[in-house]
Amino acid sequence: MRKVFQLGFGTTKNEINLNNIPVQGKLPSWLQGSLIRNGPGTFYVGDQRYNHWFDGLAMLHLFTFSRGKVSYMNKYLRCKAYDEAMSSGKISYSEFATDPCYSIFERAKNVFSPKLTDSAKVNIAKIGEKFLALGETPMQIEFDPETLDSVGVFNYDNRVSQHITTVHPQYDPQENRTYQITTRFGRISRYRILDVQTHRSPRLIASQPVKEPAYMHSFGMSPNYFILTEFPFVVYPLKILLSGRPFIENFKWKPENGTPFHVFERATGKRIHSFEAEPFFSFHHVNAFEDKGNLFIDLVAYPDTDIIQSFYLKRITEASIPLPGGEFRRYRIDLKSKAPLSYETFSKANLELPRFDTEGYQMQKDYQYVYGVSIHHQHPFSFYNQLVKLDLKKNQSKIWYQSQCFPGEPVFIGSPEKKQEDQGIILSIVLDENKGNSFLLVLDAFSFEEVARAEIPHPVLFGYHGEFFKE
Repeated sequence: MRKVFQLGFGTTKNEINLNNIPVQGKLPSWLQGSLIRNGPGTFYVGDQRYNHWFDGLAMLHLFTFSRGKVSYMNKYLRCKAYDEAMSSGKISYSEFATDPCYSIFERAKNVFSPKLTDSAKVNIAKIGEKFLALGETPMQIEFDPETLDSVGVFNYDNRVSQHITTVHPQYDPQENRTYQITTRFGRISRYRILDVQTHRSPRLIASQPVKEPAYMHSFGMSPNYFILTEFPFVVYPLKILLSGRPFIENFKWKPENGTPFHVFERATGKRIHSFEAEPFFSFHHVNAFEDKGNLFIDLVAYPDTDIIQSFYLKRITEASIPLPGGEFRRYRIDLKSKAPLSYETFSKANLELPRFDTEGYQMQKDYQYVYGVSIHHQHPFSFYNQLVKLDLKKNQSKIWYQSQCFPGEPVFIGSPEKKQEDQGIILSIVLDENKGNSFLLVLDAFSFEEVARAEIPHPVLFGYHGEFFKE
């Protein structure tokens, strides 16, 4: 197995706390705050290995910036899945694509009381005053942003064992409110749009019945609408309980369903219409905005769900099949028409883990730049190995690439003196295959050239999402 896969899909043995880690170059003096990144801390428990990139036990990584210096801390997310794995020496909770090796008795018991993971490893968000590690299963884990200690459980839905959720809640800074979509399973399943600013009394905004719920990782929000994109990757709810298979393996690709875009009024929760599009799949909505009676939805699209299959570790570590590339699409909905949807694409550069200047341009029609991880055209038989900056107005892109380096999600932080959209920096945690460790990369967002890097002594496993919190 290639070294980068041993590092990126291996295990992090140590939890460390380092002050003033070495910096090459110069950090901006205005950079004050913390980058918290989430993702797997290990793909092994004892002699067992998880099956998929979306499995594993969660680990938080904290980079804190002050006066041109940076410190680093990492810690496993303490939760039931972690505690039981450590005490038993084996995988004990069902993950995205991995189930424990149950006995016949345990499997029968699991039908009535499923042990879905609480290892919330996918994203980071601040809801109200709570810092949360987010996962797709019911329980989100609250943590202390200074010590990374787990401090409690946060639930979107009072029927904890009967729902799943997206991992990309939408925040409206004008309202100071956070919104989320959960899928509640039952005899009649329902998509539920919630105001989750407080976990004590989430407010139901809209509910839509569904026979076979779709897998949804994110959703869209514009100034006046919620957009629920129902990809034709669906499940019969009872099958999850009875099949004995890992969660995602119960879903089926049904392209004959097409892809409905369900549009709900934010003010009333009323569904105004479901607009039909061709079958496709996506993890990530990027942005949504309105202009002249049209609703525009930007997302990263794939023709089918082969991307999920590509993330099984047996397949990805073979490095003989290139990862499918995500295509940046902009769908246009004429709110006065019920015609099938059309879309346009931007740039030939593939894209994933998309980010943009959400502080300045969320739900705004004039945003121009999207940042993401990508795959270098000369090195396709690998993992995400370059960063890309996509210019939506000029329909062109810039890249950052360094041989044997594998960057993670690029997070944009705007300069306090920002006069243009890309005046700021990009932060990305990069795995260095040659050195066997990771470093925090700092790029100038305008030129997309390196400004600084801060090296840490161990590798950060391939992860997903994080967030920067200003001081």
